[in-house]
Amino acid sequence: MRFLKIIFFFIVFQMTAQQGGMWIPSLLEGMNEDEMQSLGSKLTAQDIYDVNNSSLKDAIGHFNGGCTSEVISPKGLLLTNHHCGFSQIQSHSSLENDYLKDGFWAMSLEEEIPNDGLYVEFIVRIEDVTEAMLAGVTEDMSPRDKQSKIDINRNGVVKATQKEDWQGLKIRPFYKGNQYYLFVTERFEDIRLVGAPPSSIGKFGSDTDNWVWPRHTGDFSMFRIYADKNNRPAKYSKDNVPYKPKHFLPVSLDGIEEGDFTMVFGFPGRTNEYLPAVAVEQITQKVNPSNIAIREAALKVIDANMKADDQIRIQYASKQARIANAWKKWIGENLGIEKSGAVAIKRKFESEFTKALKTKGMEVKYGTILPEFDRLYKEFESVNVKRNNFLEVFFRTNELMQMTFRAYQMEQALAKNSENSKAIASFKSRIERIHKNYNAKVDKGVYELVMPLYSKNVDASIYNKTAFTNMDRTLDLLQGTSAEVLEKLNSDAAYQYAKPLIEEFFTTLEPEFQRINTQINALQTTYMTALMKVMPDERYFPDANSTLRVTYGKVNGYAPRDAVYYNPVTYLDGVIEKYVPGDYEFDVPQKLRDLYEAKDYGQYADKNGKLPICFLGTNHTTGGNSGSPAIDAEGNLVGLNFDRVWEGTMSDIYYDPEICRNIMVDLRYVLFIVDKYAGAKRLIDEMKLVHPKK
Repeated sequence: MRFLKIIFFFIVFQMTAQQGGMWIPSLLEGMNEDEMQSLGSKLTAQDIYDVNNSSLKDAIGHFNGGCTSEVISPKGLLLTNHHCGFSQIQSHSSLENDYLKDGFWAMSLEEEIPNDGLYVEFIVRIEDVTEAMLAGVTEDMSPRDKQSKIDINRNGVVKATQKEDWQGLKIRPFYKGNQYYLFVTERFEDIRLVGAPPSSIGKFGSDTDNWVWPRHTGDFSMFRIYADKNNRPAKYSKDNVPYKPKHFLPVSLDGIEEGDFTMVFGFPGRTNEYLPAVAVEQITQKVNPSNIAIREAALKVIDANMKADDQIRIQYASKQARIANAWKKWIGENLGIEKSGAVAIKRKFESEFTKALKTKGMEVKYGTILPEFDRLYKEFESVNVKRNNFLEVFFRTNELMQMTFRAYQMEQALAKNSENSKAIASFKSRIERIHKNYNAKVDKGVYELVMPLYSKNVDASIYNKTAFTNMDRTLDLLQGTSAEVLEKLNSDAAYQYAKPLIEEFFTTLEPEFQRINTQINALQTTYMTALMKVMPDERYFPDANSTLRVTYGKVNGYAPRDAVYYNPVTYLDGVIEKYVPGDYEFDVPQKLRDLYEAKDYGQYADKNGKLPICFLGTNHTTGGNSGSPAIDAEGNLVGLNFDRVWEGTMSDIYYDPEICRNIMVDLRYVLFIVDKYAGAKRLIDEMKLVHPKK
């Protein structure tokens, strides 16, 4: 009998060890460490996070605040996704030097290209500052009073924290404001482009394959961190030298097999795992469908123009990728929520929560939470949908409307202070950035399709009358005194059209959204508190908030539909199978085809003589994990995280271990492209290549 109990415990332990979670690396000792080792890891918690000694965390960098990257050589060589470095690759591209189409490889340090504004940030240490941050905060305080007290406490914590002059500091809330952690950081700002494959490799499959398995995309790019002579962060200077990291990741040549342990280490952006069922319903049934329709309309115009014109293809490459990414993700999210029955599962959990309240005599204190959620979300629905649609039209899809929005902000700043030259300078800077990759014909086509989805008032003639579609005319509009600028601005046809819609946003839509959303957020904090008190035996990991996290799992396939099973590894054979000559999504470079025909894979083939491209894992990832390293049981780099499967994109609000999978580039494919395709062997020579399985 005792033996059966042990077996049962082991089975349950093995299963729950893969149920998702994004864990704080400084808190892995104990259950997380045991779980990882039960999955096959040979790493200790101290191997992963150590303040006093070199550890894995020292190789993991936050890439420009939105992606993850990792150091893979003692000379500061940095690896991230192709789509993470896409805007830098694009910014250096032209019709003469089309790095998007042809790729780029620096064959010496001197050829590595600086990138204005790009940074990589490392975590030096993490501290729990919950007690200090919540000192004097009581349950009977209003949300505003609570936040005021927390802000005062924050100032005290910042002043009391010891750090070096060149180091930064961040404090972030966890568990909906029930805990707080402080992060001491080092930010490097001299980051240079080293290498990127052509988009036919780095973006192979493009929109069709995005969020889809099987995948055959070599989604990687390489940069290098430069530091001053003391190995400290510094602005760009020709005197800077390659950074000497505290730790860099060795690269495994043995790769992966199904069942192998994988750990993804990075900076996941945002998740909302503890939303009530009513919120998930509103997102998937109301917000997502309307936003999907707007982006679909924009993509119809952009895609057609990119296919017809190479100049437009370069101009709109980054914008198109950004718009398409969320569009397809939301579609998959809705499918996953429906397939997994997430709403019904959450309602069942909420029923158990209600029963637990009665059992523990906490109905009076917490019994109104779920009914209040129902009331608030019912009130929230129309304003939430309309606000989301406004942001889609005025910020994310149509650039003329974005320019008018920024112009309105400038007008409001000048109304408060007519001598505010910074307001005009800021607006001018934004206009210049937009016009760097702007085509009025394309933008007008987008406007004609997206605006009817937001407003009945549609007038495409404004494109022929406004100054904003021409950079020189826009700059002329900004000449003169503040009064003259505002007079010209308010005479502009596009501004006259958009201003009432923008005023409605600021005077009605946004205040109402913030009013209700503040109440929802406060209630969500109380709900989180109640869950951990009333149901303490549940596993609660903190939602992602762009801070350093560990997620662990295994290499595994999955069954998305009845009678369908996806193997966890793809090969170069699949690239050739998908090859469509001249197609912008599925073209394959001649040299890659030649290497395939000759089976010239060098030391990068697997034991069956095939070249692996991508693989699946059960790691719980989200946006921000793009570029995160997939680390094996020994602490070596085996993959590069870049995507999730379509059916599992709902993992931001509900993680289902049966269908949620992350997609990673096999590092052997990365090495193969760098070495055999690009001939950049100097980069291979920098790395530490290992054979942990031999």
